[in-house]
Amino acid sequence: MDIQKIISDVVAKLTGNPELIKNFLSDPVKVLEKTFGIDLPDDQINQVIDGVKSKLDLSNIDVKQAAGLLGKLKGLFGK
Repeated sequence: MDIQKIISDVVAKLTGNPELIKNFLSDPVKVLEKTFGIDLPDDQINQVIDGVKSKLDLSNIDVKQAAGLLGKLKGLFGK
């Protein structure tokens, strides 16, 4: 499996879609599996997530807001 190709494909699809990027940042595994149909072992999926995050242009995304919402959601469910 070519991890670098997967990373490039995911970044290309995420680019220009701020809502999908926010979803990816809050639950990357779910987005990769449901939106992109990527089902890999944990070690490989983590490589993809790390690679995508490192290449993603987050300049148009309010990361602090997305992280704050994630923190609030975690608080609601006691995690």
